[in-house]
Amino acid sequence: MIKVEKVTLYHITQKLKVPFTSSIGYVSDRDSILVEVIDCDGVSGWGEVVAFSTPWYTEETISTCFHLLKDILIPLVISETFEHPDELQEIFKRIKRNQMAKASLEGAIWDLYAKKKNISLSTALGGVRNEIECGVVVGISSLSNMIEQITRYNEEGYKRFKIKISPDQDMKIVEEIRKRFPDLPLMADANSSYTLKDVERLKELDQFGLMMIEQPFAADDIIDHAKLQEKLSTPICLDESITTSEDARKAIELGSCQVINIKPGRVGGLTESKKIHDLCLKNDIPVWCGGMLETSISRAHNLALASLANFTIPGDISSSSRYWEQDIVDPEIKSVAGKISLQNGLGIGFDVKKDMIKELATSITTIK
Repeated sequence: MIKVEKVTLYHITQKLKVPFTSSIGYVSDRDSILVEVIDCDGVSGWGEVVAFSTPWYTEETISTCFHLLKDILIPLVISETFEHPDELQEIFKRIKRNQMAKASLEGAIWDLYAKKKNISLSTALGGVRNEIECGVVVGISSLSNMIEQITRYNEEGYKRFKIKISPDQDMKIVEEIRKRFPDLPLMADANSSYTLKDVERLKELDQFGLMMIEQPFAADDIIDHAKLQEKLSTPICLDESITTSEDARKAIELGSCQVINIKPGRVGGLTESKKIHDLCLKNDIPVWCGGMLETSISRAHNLALASLANFTIPGDISSSSRYWEQDIVDPEIKSVAGKISLQNGLGIGFDVKKDMIKELATSITTIK
């Protein structure tokens, strides 16, 4: 049994080693809220708010998540008793959306649950593999810089490469990268920067043998994506359009995509992520785990999730050193030859460097 005694929110700021640019945002300094849940037995679990400081990816921000956690969500779980993290969905259902706030608290309780069961988070979720293949994301920049990054990451053994595209920066980039790397497992992420008026332009991408085109149309759309998928031989992958398992069901029934990217923060947590995974497995839709420029606490959660059977495409789970000067967990999360091994420890399997987190924190708030 889990009885939550207190929850501490650590608001931290870290500078990215390399600023990240997509068609809808630019990030150089990354704010995060780390969530530590402690139960009546003194066992702790960790989660993370993966929202950004501005609402360029979803409507949530670090500030809105802090409010939801402190004033609404945490009071719903303090002193409550749970047998399983799945029970949080029933408790949270009265609160509309706010998926990233919910996911951070639910993730911490999943970690706590696994520790109390003396098992890994991967085992608790039903994982079937001990090693995760890694992919990398290359943000929008000069073509020479993108090729230099891809060359380096290819030499490091990464298994899948995602480039960011937009209507004013797409064909030439994809064409040149494909010329240089004819066999590279390559995909393009549009971050909702196209519309139906661009169908003919998007059809031109079919010639480059991409693994998929991710989220070409609006973040709330599944209708126009279905129209586009009918005209493309390249699979469409949905990201922002999928915030619940019901969204996934409708998209699959409409034929809006052939691949789905699962980000626990975007869909409200690990329980909903698993529901989407199971639905996609039943319908022969492969899935992969997306990234949010998160710390290694979320990265550890993502590793556990990606150990499930239908995560057959390498996700955005790479070495922490790509982003940060120092890792906040021990051992450092590190890709070796394009793969990361899951730890054998309890819960997320990594030791959280609490002293380092306190040093990074701009504020610490405890709710009892």
